[in-house]
Amino acid sequence: MNIWECIICGWLYDESLGCPEDGIAPGTRWEDVPEDWTCPVCGVSKQD
Repeated sequence: MNIWECIICGWLYDESLGCPEDGIAPGTRWEDVPEDWTCPVCGVSKQD
């Protein structure tokens, strides 16, 4: 599993934890996170 860091605020997305508060189940790969998803801290889009 990988960990991705938001380029704006530094929030970490850990694939093993997912982001349940946004409906993303634990084990969800970054590539499988919806394209319209935004950082829960600063709101930057996945595409940025």
